[in-house]
Amino acid sequence: MSDYAIEIEDLVKQFDKLVAVNNLNLNIKRGEIFGLLGPNGAGKSTTISMILGLLQPTSGRVLVNGVDMKRYPEKARNEIGIVTQETVVESELTAEQNLMIFGRLYHIPPSELKKDIDFALELSDLTNFRHAYAGTFSGGMKRRLETAKSLMHAPKVLLLDEPTTGLDIQNRTKIWNLLRQINKEQNITILLTTQYLEESDQLCDRIGIIDHGKLIALGTPSELRQKIGMSNIIEISAEKESLQKIATIFRKVGLDPQVLNNKVLAPGGNNATEKIERLLKELSNSKIKIQNISMHEPTIDDVFLKLTGSEVRDTTGEFTSARGGMLVRRR
Repeated sequence: MSDYAIEIEDLVKQFDKLVAVNNLNLNIKRGEIFGLLGPNGAGKSTTISMILGLLQPTSGRVLVNGVDMKRYPEKARNEIGIVTQETVVESELTAEQNLMIFGRLYHIPPSELKKDIDFALELSDLTNFRHAYAGTFSGGMKRRLETAKSLMHAPKVLLLDEPTTGLDIQNRTKIWNLLRQINKEQNITILLTTQYLEESDQLCDRIGIIDHGKLIALGTPSELRQKIGMSNIIEISAEKESLQKIATIFRKVGLDPQVLNNKVLAPGGNNATEKIERLLKELSNSKIKIQNISMHEPTIDDVFLKLTGSEVRDTTGEFTSARGGMLVRRR
């Protein structure tokens, strides 16, 4: 048996002249929490769609628990639980009824269904709400119920597309704890995409960053920080109309700046404190007003920006049907 829960080999997906995924090779280990990151249009959703068998590769292949998705799609899909970006629960049904219907769709035998529902409710901390209507649930409770549904057929791999989008920090933390518990106690491999880079830093054993359909970085969060050689980050916040002027001053004192939203940031190097003093002097001489200046250790956000650039990308060309439903027959 392979050591990998997901194996992606020479994967290519081309739409006319657009190469959305470009010879991607990636192995995700059994039992790990893996984060797949990338800018808009980088190829994340297309890759996820091919892992799920919702989209056929132009070339290459995907193996899920050693099963070839193209040759044996039903068997491969049966290894996967999916939590889509949009929460899909039946508001007019109770938590128990939501799970019961899902279990029947997966053809779970009646003799096992109640036990599986009890387990799913306990795992998602919803036992006390089993008879409450899902329409009365908070956003975080609905996400936990959605996650419980995805585990009803006992998958070996759980795939989550931006699992905490729109949740407050308390509910995000609760979802994080639930995913850690699922991973540790059930030994389920977790693959997630996220727009919250600190989420991948908190949760993931390893992170893969893709851009323009290619894998451009792979490793643990600490390995990625070391790989790009970033030291302390100097960051200045200011009004947007001042950012380019501030970036020019960064370059004047020997820094390589990036402009993002309402701030300018750059690696400070070994003499970061001296660079800050020079920046403040130049800013004062130029009479440029700033809101805040700080220095911090590099985060996954900094790694991401360094590798992919800071510009915002708008795209409509990427295939996004990974958010659609997927049901298979239970073995």
